Amino acid sequence: MVFRRKKPARVLVLGLDCASPDLVFNQFRDELPNLSRLAAGGTWGELESCIPCITIPAWSSMMSSRDPGVLGCYGFRNRADYSYDNLVTANGSAIKHPRLWDMIGAAGREVALIGVPQTYPPRPVNGHLVTDFLTPGTDSAFTYPAIFKQEVLKLAPDYAFDVKGFRTDNKAGLLRRLLDMTEVQHKLVRHTLTSKPWDFFMTVNIGVDRAHHGFWRFHDPAHRLYEPGSPFASAIRDYYRLVDGFIGELVELAGDDVTVLVVSDHGVTRMDGGICVNEWLWRNGWLAFKTPPPDGQLTRFEDADVDWSRTKAWSSGGYYGRIFLNVEGREPQGIIPRAAYAAVRDDLAAALAAIPGPQGERLNTTVFQPEAIYRQVNNIAPDLLVYFGGLHWRSVGSLGHDAVYTFENDTGPDDANHAPLGMFILYEPHRRGAGRVVRHQLMDVAPTILDRMGLSVPPEMQGRLIG
Repeated sequence: MVFRRKKPARVLVLGLDCASPDLVFNQFRDELPNLSRLAAGGTWGELESCIPCITIPAWSSMMSSRDPGVLGCYGFRNRADYSYDNLVTANGSAIKHPRLWDMIGAAGREVALIGVPQTYPPRPVNGHLVTDFLTPGTDSAFTYPAIFKQEVLKLAPDYAFDVKGFRTDNKAGLLRRLLDMTEVQHKLVRHTLTSKPWDFFMTVNIGVDRAHHGFWRFHDPAHRLYEPGSPFASAIRDYYRLVDGFIGELVELAGDDVTVLVVSDHGVTRMDGGICVNEWLWRNGWLAFKTPPPDGQLTRFEDADVDWSRTKAWSSGGYYGRIFLNVEGREPQGIIPRAAYAAVRDDLAAALAAIPGPQGERLNTTVFQPEAIYRQVNNIAPDLLVYFGGLHWRSVGSLGHDAVYTFENDTGPDDANHAPLGMFILYEPHRRGAGRVVRHQLMDVAPTILDRMGLSVPPEMQGRLIG
C-alpha cells in the first residue's frame, strides 16, 4: 500500500553531480553531519545510473523517468544525421519528453530550478529558472522569466555556471575557481529558495564532479598518480564538507515540512588511462585512411583523412566508447551490407571486449548494444557503447599516440572516470524512513516525487516508487 499524506509534500531536490555513495555513506560519513542526519531519518542507498553513466543524459533520464534510448540522447554530442561529421551538443533542446518540472508546473504548482543539466537554453516554466553548465555565459539568455536575469546579476555579477578549465595542471588555481563558483552558486540558490514561491525546488551542484576530475589522484591511494602528503590531499574531503554545510543551511531555510531528496546522477572511480579506440580500429583493419596520421603528432579524428570507401567502423572519444558502423545504404559511403550488420557488429563487440591491458591483463570491458538496454532507440544511437576496463579506462578518439594505450588524456589532465552507482537520500519529515534500500535506479526518482506531491504518475514512466 502506498502511503498518502493528507497534504501533498513540497519537495527540495539537492543534486550533487558525480557524488559517490562510498564517500557519503562510508569514508566521509562522520564528517558530513547534515547528510548523515538526513540518512539516519530517511531512506537511502546506491542509485544505479543510466547507460551511459554521464551527466548528459543521466539527469534528464532521472527527471523524465525515461531511458536514454527513449530520450534519443546518448551523450554530450550526438549524431544529427548519418553523415560522418555532423555532431551536435545535446543541450536542453535535445529533450523532447516532459521532465518533472514540466509536469508539476502543468498541475499548477510552482517550481524553481538552478543549474539543472540540460535546461539551457531556457524554456518557460511555472516559476523561476537559471540554466546549467552548458550556458555559454552571462551574456546569453539564461533565466526564465527573462527579467529574472537582472536580479541574478545584481545579486551575483560574477555568476559562474561551471569551473572554467577544470582539466588543468594548475591545481591551486582550479581549487580557487571551484570554491568561488560554489560560493556564488550557493548564494543564488539561497536567495531563490527564500525569495521565490515554490512547491518544487531543484538545484544541481556541478562542483563535486569537477573536484573528482581535478583532484582524485590526491585522494585515492590506488590511483597510479597518487601523491601522498600532497597539499591537495584533503581537497575532495574538504569540498564534501563544504557542500554538506550548504545542504544543512538549505534544508533549514526550506522549512521542517519539506521533503528533501539528495541525489547524484552517477558515481566516480579512478582513471587508469585511455584506450585509443580509433588507433585500435585502424591497426585491426576496421578503419582506413587515405593518408595515415603521423605517429607522435596528435590528430583529432575530425581532422584525419579517412578513406570511407574502406572503413567499416570509427569511434568517438569520451568517458565511454561510442562505436559507429559504416553501413551500406545508411551512411553516405557505407560498405557493410545490411544483411551482414548483426554479424559484423557481434564480431566487433567481441574484439573490443577482448582488448587486453598494457601488460596483457584482462580489462573486464563491457560492450552494450542499444536495443538490448533501451526500451526504444530513438534518433541516432551509437551501434555499440563500450565501458573499457570497468570504466577505469576512458575512450580516446584522437590519433597519433603511436599505441593503443595512453596515459595522457587528450582533452587535458583528468584523474577520474564515472562509475555506474550514484547515491540518494530521501528524507520525509512526517514519514519514517526505511533506512538503507537496494536496487533502485535513477528513473525511480521522478515517479517518487510525483507521488509525494499527490500527482499522478504517467504510465510511460519507466521507474518505480522509492519507499
